[in-house]
Amino acid sequence: MLKPKVLEAINNQINAEYYSAFLYLSMSAYFYNKGLPGFANWMYIQYQEELTHGNKFFAYIHERGCKAEIKAIEQVETGFENILEVWEKVLAHEQKVTALINNIMDIAIKESDHATISFLKWFVDEQVEEEANVTEVLDTLKLINGQGNGLFMLDREMRQRTFVDQTQAAE
Repeated sequence: MLKPKVLEAINNQINAEYYSAFLYLSMSAYFYNKGLPGFANWMYIQYQEELTHGNKFFAYIHERGCKAEIKAIEQVETGFENILEVWEKVLAHEQKVTALINNIMDIAIKESDHATISFLKWFVDEQVEEEANVTEVLDTLKLINGQGNGLFMLDREMRQRTFVDQTQAAE
């Protein structure tokens, strides 16, 4: 059984993960509309990853004998000025998600919930990887000013990304 503060934080995280999924789906649509199928693919893979993260939290709550509370998802942004802006928003969003995960970890530590601490370690590590990946893309886009042949090459590279459900490998 989860303590009430831990349960509330994880239920809020489920909502945050599904919000993230739809934000990335919106960004995927933006890139398809801009004729950048590689970038669209990258964001679609992010959409799939965030869904699996939300599902992992959902399953964990039930594993611990509690009830997940599914809440309404806030409207995601659908209009973007340019490619660099999108990636800057992705980095800011991933940093926000990192802070949310760290907050749950802080609550779990304060509540002496060792099982949740163990569960969250995967997400802590995942967020380090997420921020590093986004920073790498953003840095490359800045080098090429988000345009030209470099953008074309980066788009082609991003077409290669495939979805792997890392949450299953972690179990």
